[in-house]
Amino acid sequence: MNIRKLDTATQCIQAGFYPENGEPRIAPLVQSTTYKYNDADEVAKLFDLEVAGHMYSRISNPTCGVLEEKISVLEGGVGAIATSSGQSAVMLSIINIASAGDHILAMSNLYGGTLNLFKVTLKKLGIEFSFVSPDTSLEEMKQQIKPNTKAIFGETIGNPGLSVLDFEKVSNLAKFAGVPLIIDNTFATPHLCRPFEHGADIVVHSTTKYIDGHATSVGGILVDSGKFNWANGKFPDFTTPDNSYHGLIYCDAFKESAYITKARVNLLRDMGCVMSPFNAWLTNLGAETLAVRMDRHCENALAIAKFLQNHSKVSWVSYPALETNPSYELTKKYLPNGASGIIAFGVKGGVQSGKNLINNVKLASLVVHVGDLRTHLLHPASMTHRQLSEEAQLLAGVSPDLIRLSVGIENVNDLINDLDQALNRA
Repeated sequence: MNIRKLDTATQCIQAGFYPENGEPRIAPLVQSTTYKYNDADEVAKLFDLEVAGHMYSRISNPTCGVLEEKISVLEGGVGAIATSSGQSAVMLSIINIASAGDHILAMSNLYGGTLNLFKVTLKKLGIEFSFVSPDTSLEEMKQQIKPNTKAIFGETIGNPGLSVLDFEKVSNLAKFAGVPLIIDNTFATPHLCRPFEHGADIVVHSTTKYIDGHATSVGGILVDSGKFNWANGKFPDFTTPDNSYHGLIYCDAFKESAYITKARVNLLRDMGCVMSPFNAWLTNLGAETLAVRMDRHCENALAIAKFLQNHSKVSWVSYPALETNPSYELTKKYLPNGASGIIAFGVKGGVQSGKNLINNVKLASLVVHVGDLRTHLLHPASMTHRQLSEEAQLLAGVSPDLIRLSVGIENVNDLINDLDQALNRA
């Protein structure tokens, strides 16, 4: 049976670990840094990348490999790398193809941590970033492309403004520029959207969120579609000898897996931002129920968005599946099975009223997190996006009064009652 042809709900449970006769049915936790071999030449071949296998857990580990295979199957990719955090996955996605003097064009409505990574840390490494509103026309976006542009970066659902990306437009932009389209699919998850089917080339996730789903394990994952032509002349690191591997050429040696292999054996080896086996084991356990949880998150979020839309104390609501939302048509096109579990809204009375709401909820909790089975809310302008200027916050879709609500899988009526009593006190 071809696991890649089955529904995502089945893949969540069955993909990643395929036990042989007499082996454990559940993927084991291999909490080991190293691996024993009997032949010196065999280990030499591992280091020369001539054979597959585990040599050291900073590069690969069997438990991490189970999670990597599962998410690769779910996204429809050729390979994946589990990382220590979502930020690590984003960083690797960029520096695997760009270095000092190169340019990346990114959508402006990104998660605050990603914006800071691009604007500050990677800028210090000499990589230039330009930001464009996802509402900009394709022709105007094309004007932002430079000879040294190496990628287009966006989020399926912007965090926290919640606008849905127009994949057709940005994938056409990437094709025009001859560069890969990198998508952060954290909020949507592969159960709701598979970006490779809409023109993306690379996908990243913060597995800390919905994929883990229980707020136990920080992690990230980088997934390669295997579809991009790295030998198009813009990416010489893939077509010229790598002296750290005796002149190996990635495109020649690894074909469609050139990108993900280079990221593992070059960057993961040197930077060490690897996911621990225990976190991978817990994350894989959480991923088994991803489809069931996402269906409930979407169901609850839509009901709560409609409740908030009609509440006298609420000034505005943004949820992609609401018919009044500017992203509604894109939601129907790219997220037909649900728009995830995140809602943005404002409370009448402004910032202080929003803080009063946060201080008065009983079931929902104030934590710096989204995307697990519990309901959370926070104030991005003073928390997750506070390092940005007010102008940059607005460009990212963060208004001063925005409340980000991460809807859990509790009973929806209990959640509505909790929000109602808190709003009436706000």
